[in-house]
Amino acid sequence: MLRCEAVGKRYGGGRWVLRDVDMEVSGGDVLAVVGGNGSGKSTLLRILAGLSRPTTGSVSGRPPRIGYVPDRFTAPDRISSLSYLTHLGRIRGMSASAARTRGDHLLERLSLVGGRNAALRTLSKGNAQKVALAQALLVPPDLLVLDEPWSGLDASAHGVLAEFIGEVAAQGGAVVFTDHREAITETHAGGAYVLGDGRVTPHGGRHTGGRLPMVELVLAAPPAGTPPIEVDWSGTPGVVDSARRGGEIVLRVAREHADAVLLTALRHRWSVVSLTGAADEAGFRGGAGRAVR
Repeated sequence: MLRCEAVGKRYGGGRWVLRDVDMEVSGGDVLAVVGGNGSGKSTLLRILAGLSRPTTGSVSGRPPRIGYVPDRFTAPDRISSLSYLTHLGRIRGMSASAARTRGDHLLERLSLVGGRNAALRTLSKGNAQKVALAQALLVPPDLLVLDEPWSGLDASAHGVLAEFIGEVAAQGGAVVFTDHREAITETHAGGAYVLGDGRVTPHGGRHTGGRLPMVELVLAAPPAGTPPIEVDWSGTPGVVDSARRGGEIVLRVAREHADAVLLTALRHRWSVVSLTGAADEAGFRGGAGRAVR
């Protein structure tokens, strides 16, 4: 069990970013760290991953194999995605062939666009994020730490990320992640820690395996001749996934937010085609071409 006891963190003589943090993470846990911008979420995740030392307090029980995805992924610009993953695999004790095979498999699952042999600098933000996820999973982690991992990912990769999280937990690993959207954290986490004023408070049951009930909302664009109104569906509160299926938009929405999302659609002149209980992840991804706005 990973345990933080009375952990505090500040940089130099500045303000305390974290104060008296007590936190436990056990194998099989999927936990969210929730808080506003600047609340110290990234700092806490770096401490959990062993990348930063606390100023006060202690961290014990950190497992040997840790996968970490930062909020901003940087890698050597000129190297290709597959070469980068192969190199990191070698550093982590894998043979070159095993690292290359594993890296290739992960990029295929994530549907990397731009080419696994293209230089990292040529990739979009979302596809660079896929490489960041792949490097964290090269060696099956005992602890997977994810800082805003859904940021920039297309809808199909959202589902694959959920699969990865489930697989790590099913194999006895722990997952800790942050995301600014309530629907994401409530859908994917079995419990949460709320971070405010540098302190954490447990919120939600642990080991519940709970998932928010979801609905699938299918919308048709405004009729031809109607001035288009852009809607950032992926950023709409309650929307977990958005995808285009033919000429329609398909949204996976937390049930408790369904009325608000419907109202948003109608205000922007979109037509409701159907509203049903959400299909499973695989069903939703089938035919999903890209995230839509």
